[in-house]
Amino acid sequence: MNEIQQLTVNAVRVLSSEAIDKANSGHPGLPLGCATIGYTLFTQLKHNPKNSRFFDRDRFILSAGHGSMLLYSLLHIFGYKVGMEDIKNFRQAGSVTPGHPEYGVTDGVEVSTGPLGQGIANAVGFAVAESMLAERFNKPDCKIIDHYTYALCGDGCMQEGIEAEAASIAGTWKLGKLIVIYDKNNITIEGSTDIAFTEDVGARHEAQGWQVIRVNDGEDMDGLIAAIAEAKKETEKPSLIIVRTRIGHGSAKEGSEECHGSPLGAELTEKMKKDLGYDYPPFTVPQEVYDDVAKMQVRFSSYEEKWNKLKRSYARKYPQDNKLLDAFISNDFTKALKDESLWENAPKPEATRNSSGAVLNRMAALVPNLVGGAADLAPSTKTYMKGLGDYYACSRGGRNVHFGIREHAMSAICNGMYLHGGLRPYCSTFFVFSDYMKNGMRMSAIMNIPVIYVLTHDSIGVGEDGPTHEPVEQLAGLRAMPNLNVFRPADRRETVAAYISALSGKTPTCIVCSRQNLPQLDGSGKDALKGGYVVYGDEKPQLILMASGSEVGLAIDAAKKLQEEGKRVRVVSMPCMELFDAQSRRYKSKVLPSSVTKRIAIEAGVDMPWYKYVGLKGKVIGINTFGESGKADVLMAKYGFTVDNVLTKAKELLK
Repeated sequence: MNEIQQLTVNAVRVLSSEAIDKANSGHPGLPLGCATIGYTLFTQLKHNPKNSRFFDRDRFILSAGHGSMLLYSLLHIFGYKVGMEDIKNFRQAGSVTPGHPEYGVTDGVEVSTGPLGQGIANAVGFAVAESMLAERFNKPDCKIIDHYTYALCGDGCMQEGIEAEAASIAGTWKLGKLIVIYDKNNITIEGSTDIAFTEDVGARHEAQGWQVIRVNDGEDMDGLIAAIAEAKKETEKPSLIIVRTRIGHGSAKEGSEECHGSPLGAELTEKMKKDLGYDYPPFTVPQEVYDDVAKMQVRFSSYEEKWNKLKRSYARKYPQDNKLLDAFISNDFTKALKDESLWENAPKPEATRNSSGAVLNRMAALVPNLVGGAADLAPSTKTYMKGLGDYYACSRGGRNVHFGIREHAMSAICNGMYLHGGLRPYCSTFFVFSDYMKNGMRMSAIMNIPVIYVLTHDSIGVGEDGPTHEPVEQLAGLRAMPNLNVFRPADRRETVAAYISALSGKTPTCIVCSRQNLPQLDGSGKDALKGGYVVYGDEKPQLILMASGSEVGLAIDAAKKLQEEGKRVRVVSMPCMELFDAQSRRYKSKVLPSSVTKRIAIEAGVDMPWYKYVGLKGKVIGINTFGESGKADVLMAKYGFTVDNVLTKAKELLK
C-alpha cells in the first residue's frame, strides 16, 4: 500500500469515527477494521460514482449494515452524492446517512440492510438476476449483461440461519459471479465468538459448493486484490474471501467488543488520529485524497461509456432483443394487464390456490420478466409457470425458480432479484410458514418494492394437517405491517384483481389463497381492485355482512336466508383492507354507510382486524384459538363458520 492509499484508508477510519462521535451513536468497530477492505474493493469495482444506477455496474452490499459509516465514508470519498454535511448528519432525522443503509435514501446504496444475514441473501438474489438476464440477452459477440455481486459480512451474519440457507442455494446454483468478503475479527457484542460460535465457516462453505480464499491480514491491500482476482477466475462456484481483521483497528479499543457499538469518543478519536499521523481538523479529507480518487473517476466513467457503446451496437445487431431488454429494465408491462379476457370467471367452484395458478400462468404470458417459485411447494401452491423452464446451474434461462425449503432466504433473495433491476419476482409457501420469512417481507415493505408473495392453505380449512399448519393469527400479523397489501381473494375474478394490483403497484403484495374449493361469485369483478366492495345485497341495508376469501360465499348464503325472512342485507367482500382504506371517504361511506351500525364480519382468522369496520355495536365471527386436525368442513362447522351461526348472530343484532 503506497502513501496516498494509506492516507485514504486513514481518512475513511477517521471520518467514520468522527461522524459516530458527533452522533454519539453508531458502530465504529467495523469501519475501522474494514477500512482497507472497503477502499480496496471500491478501487476494484466496476462502478460509476457519477451515475450510481449505471445498469451493468457491479453491485456491492454491506450485509453487516451496522457498519454503515464505512459505506458512507467510501461513498463520500469516491464521489457519490454524499456530501460532508451528510456525513456530519449521520443518524439524524431526515438525513441521507441513516443508522443502517437504506435503499432509496442514499445514493449508491443497493439495498436496505440491517438485520444480519439479509444482505448475503439479497446478494444471492442480485447474482441470480444477473445470471438470468445474461442467459436471456447475451450473445456470443456481445455480453450486454456482465457484472459481479459483492457482499461484506461479519461474524454476526455468519451465525444467522438465513446465511446458511442462502449459502446453500448459492452453491447449488453455482453462482460464480457472487463474491462474499467475510470480515473475520472473532468479536461480537458479547465478546469473543468462542462463547457461541466455533464452527469452521470456510469448511462449511466448501461443503456447500463455494470456493474459499483466505487473506491473513485485512491491511494487506495486495493480498486483497489478489483474492478478488482469484475469486473472479472461478466461474463455477461462488467465492468466500475470509479476511482476518482487528475490530477497531488503529484505536485504543482495537480487538475489543467495546468498540463494536459504542463511539470511541472525542478523546480516543484524537488519539487514533495522532497515532495514524492524520493531522487534519475534524471532518477534513485531504485534497490529495480527493485528487487521487478523481483520477480513478476516468476509469470509472469509462465502464459506463464502454457499456453504452456496447448497448448501441447491441441495438443495431439485435433490435428485438434490445427492445425487450429496455422493457425489462423499465419494468413496466402494465398495459398488458388491461386485457379484458383476464376477468373471465372460472366455470365451477375451485380453490383460490388453483385460481392463482391459472391467473399466474396468464400473467406470465403478459409479463415476460415475471420469474419465481416456491419453497419446495409449487405443486401444492400452484405456482409453477408451465412451459417456461426451470432455473438451474446448467440452465439459467428458466423462469421457474426452485428455492428449496428455505423460506427466509427465499424472501430476501427475491428482494435482491427485484432490486437488481429487470425482473418481477414472486415466491410462495404455505401461509403459516410466512412466519419464517416475515423479516424478508418486512424489508420488502420498508424498501417499497413490489415483490409478490403467494401464500396458500390459508385457514383451518387446511384440515387434517392440524394446528401447526393452520394459520390463524397470520392475516392480522401481516395486515399490521405498514406498506404491505394483503389480498385474500374469494374467487377467480378477485384473484385476477390481486395479481393486477400486485403487478401494477409499487408495494409488496401477499396473495392469500384457500386450499378448499370456493364458489364463483356472480357479483365479483373489477371493484375488487378497490379492496372492498358490495358483492351482493340491498341498496338500503339494515344489516351489513362483510368477509374475505372463503367466508364471502358463506356471507352471501346467510344473506339470502335473511332476505327470505324479509331482512335487508348487504354483503361486502373485503379482499384487501389496505386498498379499501386508501379509497376516498365518499367511496368507503358508500360501501359501509355510517348509518348502518349493525354489522357482522366473518373470517377464519383472529378477529382483531375487523373491529375498525364493525364498530362497537357490531360482531365478528372469527377464530381466536388454534385449530385442530380434522376434516375441513367439520372444523369450519365446529368453529362457527356456518350459515346457522351467522343467522343466529344476525338475529341477535336485529332484535
